[in-house]
Amino acid sequence: MDALLREYLPVVILLAVAVGLGLVLILAAAVIAVRNPDPEKVSTYECGFNAFDDARMRFDVRFYLVSILFIIFDLEVAFLFPWAVAFGDLSLTAFWSMMAFLVVLAVGFAYEWKKGALEWE
Repeated sequence: MDALLREYLPVVILLAVAVGLGLVLILAAAVIAVRNPDPEKVSTYECGFNAFDDARMRFDVRFYLVSILFIIFDLEVAFLFPWAVAFGDLSLTAFWSMMAFLVVLAVGFAYEWKKGALEWE
């Protein structure tokens, strides 16, 4: 049982650091924050236009493109973290499978960058 607990010690340390850092940042924001909001700062901002305007108005599609790119690269990390944790026990096939996955994502990122999807004018 002691060996099993020793294997989970890095995970427990990571969770403790994450919770501690989260609490420190929340408390620092509560103590240091400026408390004089203006109407522009407290207004609803979701996708580039006011929430109560006409639903048929035109808007920039890049808001959605950036959110899709965020989801893609967020999922990459969701697949990469468990792979990295179990890296020592994986076969060579698992290693090259992840390398192929990362190459596909890098090519997709380069394509988006070349097309100018990340440029704000």
